[in-house]
Amino acid sequence: SSRVVEIQSQMSERAVELLGLPEDRPCLLLDVGCGSGLSGDYISDEGHYWIGMDISPAMLDVAVEREVEGDLLLADVGHGIPFRPGMFDGCISISAVQWLCNADKKSHNPPKRLYRFFSTLYTALARGSRAVLQLYPENSEQLELITAQAMRAGFTGGMVVDYPNSAKAKKFFLCLFVGASGTLPKGLGTECADGEEMHQAKFTNERTRFRNAKGKSVKKSRDWILEKKERRRRQGKEVRADTKYTGRKRRPRF
Repeated sequence: SSRVVEIQSQMSERAVELLGLPEDRPCLLLDVGCGSGLSGDYISDEGHYWIGMDISPAMLDVAVEREVEGDLLLADVGHGIPFRPGMFDGCISISAVQWLCNADKKSHNPPKRLYRFFSTLYTALARGSRAVLQLYPENSEQLELITAQAMRAGFTGGMVVDYPNSAKAKKFFLCLFVGASGTLPKGLGTECADGEEMHQAKFTNERTRFRNAKGKSVKKSRDWILEKKERRRRQGKEVRADTKYTGRKRRPRF
């Protein structure tokens, strides 16, 4: 759907931004889990070149039909990245790497597959370059597993979380450095209104805020609404005044 395409494009744009590419020359990027080539379109528009890898022949067929600019390779990245050392100026991946955590076959060992992916990716990237992998982790264990294997393979860096306080907009980008360690970029939406740093949200399996003693969610309760309005006022947004009707349910029919 167009919404998915839009989100995909936004994430590709953000991933390329986090790569911090030099502005004066075209770069060669690897797109891991390139699918139908939506991220590739953005890379091409920015004047860079790319090679895409994907495990799905159907998705790559779509990319071919769409006549994307990049070269395409049908491959399982869990078997490693089959390119010569130092070939790429950067790597991006949009919502693909978490699949390496699943054991789809008896022979699959997720930590081994992740290590194989990261160690061969490390080799294929030029010194001083970055890999930015946007992913949807299922839980904190997955995040730790992925990050641990990346570090074991020689990468430095860590997780950049955009909009950590938003249920919908929260996005995880594993930002990895090859060789010289850079400073980790700041996540979007992590600054408070008065410019103070907010602490990165801790990744937990459960949402604890706004639950009453019985464990029921009190989202949309009066307190929740008042707190949200207060937060938006602090951000300098226009918010309606609080009245006795704030947070009241309307009767089903007028």
